[in-house]
Amino acid sequence: MKKIATLYKSVGKYWPFAVLTPLFMVGEAILELQIPGKISDLITYLQNLEGAPIDSSIIWNLALWLIVYSLASMVCGVLGALFGARASAGFSANLKNRLFRKVQTFSFSNIDKYSSSSLITRMNTDVQWVNMSFSMSIRMIFRSPTIFVYALIKASRISSRLMLIYLIAVPILIVGLTLIHVFAHPQFEKGVKKIDKVNEVVEENVRGVRVVKSFTREEDEIKKFDHENNLLYKYFKRGQTIVNFTNPLMMIAIYAVILLIVIIGTKMIREGIMETGNIYEMVTYSLNILIALNMLSMVFTFMVISKPSRERIYEVLTEVPTIKSPENAVEEVKDGSVEFKNVFFKYNLESEKYVLNNINLMINSGETIGILGTTGSSKTTLISLIARLYDTLDGEVKVGGVNVKDYDLEVLRDAVSVVLQKNQLFSGSIIDNLRWGKADATLDEIKEACKIAQASSFIEAMPNKYESKIEQGGSNVSGGQKQRLCIARAILKDPKILILDDSMSAVDTKTDALIRAGLKEYKKDITKIIVAQRYMSVQDADKIIIIDNGEIIDCGTHDELLKTSKTYQEIYHSQNQEASHE
Repeated sequence: MKKIATLYKSVGKYWPFAVLTPLFMVGEAILELQIPGKISDLITYLQNLEGAPIDSSIIWNLALWLIVYSLASMVCGVLGALFGARASAGFSANLKNRLFRKVQTFSFSNIDKYSSSSLITRMNTDVQWVNMSFSMSIRMIFRSPTIFVYALIKASRISSRLMLIYLIAVPILIVGLTLIHVFAHPQFEKGVKKIDKVNEVVEENVRGVRVVKSFTREEDEIKKFDHENNLLYKYFKRGQTIVNFTNPLMMIAIYAVILLIVIIGTKMIREGIMETGNIYEMVTYSLNILIALNMLSMVFTFMVISKPSRERIYEVLTEVPTIKSPENAVEEVKDGSVEFKNVFFKYNLESEKYVLNNINLMINSGETIGILGTTGSSKTTLISLIARLYDTLDGEVKVGGVNVKDYDLEVLRDAVSVVLQKNQLFSGSIIDNLRWGKADATLDEIKEACKIAQASSFIEAMPNKYESKIEQGGSNVSGGQKQRLCIARAILKDPKILILDDSMSAVDTKTDALIRAGLKEYKKDITKIIVAQRYMSVQDADKIIIIDNGEIIDCGTHDELLKTSKTYQEIYHSQNQEASHE
């Protein structure tokens, strides 16, 4: 119940519609159940005439009541449907909004727990299942019991003997429906989880479509998708097959009850203890009772199917962000100095090996720092701690002389501009993407940032220049162009610390040199940290740090490291040899 209560908080301002829906549905049910009694009265009156003249006033009176009950029931049903649609649509929108906002609070370590395909599934497919369950519940959760109880009371007043038929049939039906759902639930649970995998395969294929085609791996990707999709089909087919036994079970129960009522009722009519109209009334009530049970079983079915989705959504909503702003947070970053003091870090707490091991490093404000290291040496992990994208396990990272854990997150991250290895452009114009760095940036400011990032030339060559459209993920620009736009966006942010994480790997050495020259002249009080694979990208830095296996093994200027660092010498000579062979 706690999980359902947490999710149903998303009804929000639509709660009046969620309350009015069951009220009108109950009204519809009660009014609808008045009709069999009036029809029974009409049948009984006509049967008992025995040649006497028909009193038209009685007929018109009964007809009028039938019309009133029918119209009133219809109005309640229509209003219930309208309010129900409004409540369920609002609930769905609010739930998606809560999920999206929650994900925005996640740190990198929180996001690492879920794949992007899983989060997308939770915000779409899972919300859809939960919303269908909610919609069915507010329409039927009170209407069906009302019909069931009210019809039982009415039927008991007509004949306690015939009531025994209900009392025997209903428990049998409930047991049968319960067994169906017990066997169906595990299949739907597996199916919902398998949706994640199918979405993951699709997302991976779409993102890597160029690689797939260049290696002509279309058939392999199709086989991979077919395998996962067939498993999804298998689980849902099994679950749906089991649930499909509900209708046959209901039909058997309905027709068995009607048959017994007719047989026993006919005998009672012959004995003179029941009117013919009462048979019609009992049959109608039996249908209402069993259909009410069927509606309840459908609600239960949707609750069963949506249970895994509720759990997955609840998991995200109750996920505690591992990184958040402290109370009485520091609201200003004094300068761009960075200090690592005895820093240890690992992604998995259960892992024996640290990703960063006893890092001690002092970077003065305004310095340009180069970081070199092989792939997997933890360069990216190191710079991720500066903007507090991850938290240290031991030791501390200081920015502007203050521990990063003491800052307001927004203030800290506004002061640190990071161009990650896999940076992202979003659908929209170039100018829209660049203004992520500064929402109110003027065109002159944007052009200046693009000039430093060496992006002006290709932007100006485009038909619509800065208003040119960027497709989702930047698929219509080259890797080098994407990196330059991301660098321009970071510069436009006007940070105290600018971090370029191997973000010039897709540009040629000439462009690399021009960007570095532009950055050198750009606001010399800004601390610049350049993570690179090529020594040429950092040779002009005030200090070059070499990392290997999560440890700083050498530190110095280009000239100093050429004399003292064996690792730097190897990088220098190997890359110069490669360049000479090109």
